[in-house]
Amino acid sequence: MASAASASLLKSSPVLDKSEWVKGQTLRQPAVSVVRCNPTTNPSGLTIRAGSYADELVKTAKTVASPGRGILAMDESNATRGKRLASIGLENTEVNRQAYRTLLVSAPGLGQYISGAILFEETLYQSTTDGRKIVDVLIEQNIVPGIKVDKGLVPLAGSNDESWCQGLDGPASRSAAYYQQGARFAKWRTVVSIPNGPTALAVKEAAWGLARYAAISQDNGLVPIVEPEILLDGEHDIERTFEVAQKVWAEVFFYLAEINVLFEGILLKPSMVTPGAESKDKASPQTVSDYTLKLLKRRIPPAVPGIMFLSGGQSEVEATLNLNAMNQSPNPWHVSFSFARALQNTALKTWGGRAENVKAAQDALLFRAKSNSLAQLGKYNGDGESEEAKKELFVKGYSY
Repeated sequence: MASAASASLLKSSPVLDKSEWVKGQTLRQPAVSVVRCNPTTNPSGLTIRAGSYADELVKTAKTVASPGRGILAMDESNATRGKRLASIGLENTEVNRQAYRTLLVSAPGLGQYISGAILFEETLYQSTTDGRKIVDVLIEQNIVPGIKVDKGLVPLAGSNDESWCQGLDGPASRSAAYYQQGARFAKWRTVVSIPNGPTALAVKEAAWGLARYAAISQDNGLVPIVEPEILLDGEHDIERTFEVAQKVWAEVFFYLAEINVLFEGILLKPSMVTPGAESKDKASPQTVSDYTLKLLKRRIPPAVPGIMFLSGGQSEVEATLNLNAMNQSPNPWHVSFSFARALQNTALKTWGGRAENVKAAQDALLFRAKSNSLAQLGKYNGDGESEEAKKELFVKGYSY
């Protein structure tokens, strides 16, 4: 099995088509589970991770990292979703959450610009307001369903008021259930705080946790999105962000390799290299692009198919401008987006909880998605942007 899996990775794999996403409880399950022990070593000395899901992982990653498309991150916890709903005067009820999620996933033509959608657990099992499974609605739009698998941040003992991400208890069984429900990729978000250090302990904990999650996800058929978010909080300059990002990604890839994670079957969700949100020095899109691409070229192997940037509190327009600047010349990876607030903010405000505003809100979402699609292709020019889209979305100490 190991040699067959190794050989398959040397060939280009076609992207997944809808027929490979069999719905409901009839989803295709491999006959043999992944075996991580006793890996086969190829002549170059590099360990190739073998497993019955290997080909599927590569196909899924390539599907999500397809030209002109990116990820809609709609995996906010119910508590965070409640804060968003409160901003437009709505109560945090399942009915209101369902109505908003229905608005997002049923936007006509969304799949032209969006290749994947990260869901919260409630959403993965939820139906739209007209009774269709949300997973099925996404698949019909050629959007790959994904799932948030971490259980949030908690204080890290022995650190400088830093955090670590919990959720490594029972992730294998949960991941298997998510696969059965239709998810094909996963997300695990941990954070690194520059004002608080970061300490070596916090960086190591973040990297090791991400690697363990990634291996477990691949064992269960889910492409792991690896996300060590470097928070925007702080007054530091862009050089300091660059320095910390180099350390973080070096540690992350050390442990990913140590635990034999298949690089062709992962996606990354990094922060762009920017100054701290409270820094007196601001950076142009070109400067952000220069520092960010320099980081990627120093730390990210070209085997990784997709770099799906988080927005991290940038305004909708700022995040799109920065992404566009990074795609002005060819890159070894698909450089795209995995935005939450920077895709949804204007749409949420336009909707305002009113049924008569659904179409206008969907149009706002599609405009934002198309803008980022153009940015992924390096063709965004900023035309037609609203004042709402230019508003900063940074929240100090932000959490999901």
